[in-house]
Amino acid sequence: MEALPKLRVLILKSNKFDGNMSLPSRSNLPFQKLQVLDISDNEFVGSLPQTYFKNFRAMMDVKENKTDLITSNDDYFFLRYVEMRITLKGLDQLLTRLLEAFTTIDLSSNNFCGSIPDSIGNLNSLRYLNLSHNNLMGHIPASLGNISVLESLDLSSNKLDGRIPSELTRLTFLAKLNLSMNNLVGQIPQSTQFSTFENDSYVGNLRLCGVPLTRKCNEENGQQMRPEEEEEDDEEYGFIDGFGWRSVVMGYGSGIIVGIGFGCWIIRFGRPRWFTTRNSHIHNTSYITVFFENRYV
Repeated sequence: MEALPKLRVLILKSNKFDGNMSLPSRSNLPFQKLQVLDISDNEFVGSLPQTYFKNFRAMMDVKENKTDLITSNDDYFFLRYVEMRITLKGLDQLLTRLLEAFTTIDLSSNNFCGSIPDSIGNLNSLRYLNLSHNNLMGHIPASLGNISVLESLDLSSNKLDGRIPSELTRLTFLAKLNLSMNNLVGQIPQSTQFSTFENDSYVGNLRLCGVPLTRKCNEENGQQMRPEEEEEDDEEYGFIDGFGWRSVVMGYGSGIIVGIGFGCWIIRFGRPRWFTTRNSHIHNTSYITVFFENRYV
């Protein structure tokens, strides 16, 4: 399929396809007109297809090469009447027209591993990128900041580490960001665009700090600075249903005080009539024992 000269849309999602897409290409210019690549929810393995990222011509400089996209009446007919269902910004959508500048890559829910190559930044006209739910490792490449028209970026549920590149603040069209469930650290970059993203964009990264998270950062190096209360909570042994050791101690303490008080009252003022009639053979001290047993059993 790499050599098909007019292939613009390739959707193979939700199958059981497998194999390695990072093998050497048989074409000098693979998929040169491809605008939509969706192979999500399959079983592909290996590293991400760096060769393709370097050669997706229809995802590079679309504004400048706009006239090159439509070369015949057949191209115009396809762009006008194509119908496809894809996931954009986390929502399943049906598109009945392929705009000239519409570009998307969805490689989510596979078994890709390794790092995200810097060459992905060559796709400076890419609108939507989804690499979530794979086994990707390493840092988020700063070259993503070159994709100035990017509207949606989903890198969630991987094993990415390191800081969030400050270059991502250049993505002024970014409306959807999901970096959750990774191992990212340090301060979240601050910009007008990043201030629009909520906590769910970063959940599951325990060493991230800064707005919009409640974890504060050390002003000197931007590392996470944990409040004393949070450190104390980590040292506590939790109990089922949310009861900590403080609650248990308070409960036992209150029970002991009430029990001792009740026992002293019996010793001083005599046994209650209901105790006397039912348990006249039991010694006063046994009342305290019975009370404790009934209190906690």
